[in-house]
Amino acid sequence: MKFIQRLFDSPFWSLMRKEINQILRNKQLIILLVVPPTVQLLLYGFILNPDVHNLRLGVIDYANVSASRELVSAMTSNRIFTLESVPSSEKALSRQVEEGKLDVGVIIPPDFPRQLAQKSAEIQVFIDAVNANTAGIAGNYMNQIIQQYNLQLTQGKVNPPVSPEVVFLYNPGLTSSWFFVPGVMGLVLTLIGTLVSAITVVREKDTGTLEQLLMTPAANWQILLSKIVPLAFLLMGDVLLATTLATVIFHVPFRGNFLLFFALSSMYVFVGISLGIMLATVSSSQQQVVLTSFFINLPMVQTSGAIAPIEAMPPLFQALSLLNPLRHYIAIVRGILLKGVGLDVLWMNVLALVAFAVVLLTISISKFRSQLS
Repeated sequence: MKFIQRLFDSPFWSLMRKEINQILRNKQLIILLVVPPTVQLLLYGFILNPDVHNLRLGVIDYANVSASRELVSAMTSNRIFTLESVPSSEKALSRQVEEGKLDVGVIIPPDFPRQLAQKSAEIQVFIDAVNANTAGIAGNYMNQIIQQYNLQLTQGKVNPPVSPEVVFLYNPGLTSSWFFVPGVMGLVLTLIGTLVSAITVVREKDTGTLEQLLMTPAANWQILLSKIVPLAFLLMGDVLLATTLATVIFHVPFRGNFLLFFALSSMYVFVGISLGIMLATVSSSQQQVVLTSFFINLPMVQTSGAIAPIEAMPPLFQALSLLNPLRHYIAIVRGILLKGVGLDVLWMNVLALVAFAVVLLTISISKFRSQLS
């Protein structure tokens, strides 16, 4: 009881109440903590999708027989390709692809029936590869469609020597939002955490109240902790908001331990706050904080695996991503939410996150103290 009484009578509690009152009066800060995370989660969750649909297809069918028409029908039956044009010549087809009116062009030769009878038919397919990702996916889809068409022609007479039975674990419906939304949760927490904490500290310098705090009987650690604790609670509210949106709107499963997820998220919150305080110590205004944050947050997001898989990166950047705390937090979020795993699987990511939290918090406290002195 005496310890609690002394805590409430200490300068730390007075500073805490001041910070909380400032936060409650700052409507822009409340909006920043609620609106951007909600908009970004909904935007990325609904828009980001690695699948490709409704690619514009142009076909020149010189054969014009039932077999060639069935092949064209197979290409357009699953909404991946949409038949947009039937040009009269190869030159017209090439021009439409060049002008961006078509994504894929197919030319079926006039001797297509004879080639089918000889079991060696060829068609020409060319794809607009300005967007390399879309072109690669379109090429894979086209190969799969033609392979399925070949199986229909053979009517099951040829049995393949190897018949795989594929089972999709953790995401049997291959829902793309289940991959993107947990990554965006870490992305949002990083952006909001660094900016809010940095702007809060810089505002003290802009208004001149930082010098007034130095004249109080509070110690340096009490001044810094009084700023960290309220922000940490607010950012944990963002964690709950993001988790609610993920599970309710995008139906992302929550298969793991909620207390473990909450504890590790709070640890990452301190990482974000530490980065924000470091930004504030090297910035003299709120505008400079925002501009400087781009040089830190964007590389963190790009190498974290939040949007693009880490396996798709060059080996050098895969190695450098191990120095990115956001990568480890996203691995933790996906492991707990989608796989339901615990510390026995995620312990390496947890240790890395603890190390980042301790190191960054120590550096930010040291820089903040040197600035106070």
